[in-house]
Amino acid sequence: MDIEYKGANCISISVKKSIIFTDPKLSGLGLKDQGMSATVQLLTQPQFEAPHSEDTIVIAGPGEYEVQNISIRGVAARAHMGADEKARSATMYAIEAADITVVITGHVFPSLNEEQLEALGVADVLVVPVGGNGYTLDATGAVDLIRKIDPKIVIPTHYADKATNYEVPQAEFEQFTKELGATVEEVTGKLKLKAGVLNETLTVYRLNRVA
Repeated sequence: MDIEYKGANCISISVKKSIIFTDPKLSGLGLKDQGMSATVQLLTQPQFEAPHSEDTIVIAGPGEYEVQNISIRGVAARAHMGADEKARSATMYAIEAADITVVITGHVFPSLNEEQLEALGVADVLVVPVGGNGYTLDATGAVDLIRKIDPKIVIPTHYADKATNYEVPQAEFEQFTKELGATVEEVTGKLKLKAGVLNETLTVYRLNRVA
């Protein structure tokens, strides 16, 4: 399994001849939209859909999905920015491929219940936004979610990036890692993962954004 970071909450996950892009619409942030020829566009909220080929499958809600050699489970959640009385819906995903499970949270409210946690299952990799400032999870909320899900690997997204024009300023990457207090490794290009040889202790990977 190869994982690349494209900016905001967009990552690509490649397994054999299949490739998933999460939340690939980036043009509103000054970056290039992704996922034109993806096998799957996986949307935590519908507005993150990007232009795509007619062969691309778009998944934008809870449910069980099988696409080629990949199993995807969508779990309903409350969007981070929704007030209690006007709560917007979002979808988290557990992706199972090559004997590795990757959980994608997107902009969710951090107080997940036991039913949601059980539906997500055991995660090897957790992809979680950390930028905060009212738009998404901040360092404290992200760390709380990490403690609940208990992955081996964390890939932070949606932190400050000079090339990305976020709607509100996002916190620096270091603010999150200071809060979490885990080992951090920097990766240029693709993060290559193989089942059975994942980290024994919690590790944060900072993936340099790939255009």
